[in-house]
Amino acid sequence: MSNLMMSGGGRFVDRETVALVNTPVPTMSWKPVPHIEVIDAVSKVVRAHHWTITEEQFGLAREGQKLFGVMKINKSSSSEWTRCIGLRNSHDKSFSVGLSAGLHICVCSNLAFGGTTVIKRRHNSGMELSQLIDIAVDELESEFLTLETVSEDLKVLYLKNDNEARSVIVRAAEFGAINSSDILPVFHEFKKPRHIEFEEPTRWSLLNAFTETVKKYTPQRVDWSYTALTRCFGLDGKQPQLWS
Repeated sequence: MSNLMMSGGGRFVDRETVALVNTPVPTMSWKPVPHIEVIDAVSKVVRAHHWTITEEQFGLAREGQKLFGVMKINKSSSSEWTRCIGLRNSHDKSFSVGLSAGLHICVCSNLAFGGTTVIKRRHNSGMELSQLIDIAVDELESEFLTLETVSEDLKVLYLKNDNEARSVIVRAAEFGAINSSDILPVFHEFKKPRHIEFEEPTRWSLLNAFTETVKKYTPQRVDWSYTALTRCFGLDGKQPQLWS
């Protein structure tokens, strides 16, 4: 699963390596959560929901200060994708423990996320991590359904012409979904996709042109890109920024 590209300050790691990352000393107002505890807690709750983790991938950035991960699970509403759970955690106070509902597109291994991180608690929350994770996973079901519904809708929404495609790609770059240097690569991927499943000029094909392109980004940049693409395409069920 080559979705979290680890380069330029980030790297692929396994659970054992994550467990070796030192956790900062807590203060009176801030209690950092060990990365491995997040992974183990999510795994435990996922199993309790009778799902199976079929594949997982983790990445560390900023010398281990940031954790990003994806867990693919054995549940799907379509033969085109399987569900996955995105997770993240930080030791530098940049963001809290977070979970997101996602889709792993089978033909290309691209990812799409609903974007609404269902755990947005500060590190000094009085709730136990396991409680937060349990609540979050319960809430993921509705996030999955929204994401899958929007994804199906994108397949029947066609772009009018190349000018519209160019325009929305530029707007997406302005929203931070991609680097400006990748405007042309996204357009070329949209026009001549490497997978025949995306030959129709739909918003779904355009989304996958973006996600194909951002695979080369660093872990943190990928996280920013997915968050921006969620807003751009309305993957969380809200009005898409690119067509508002």
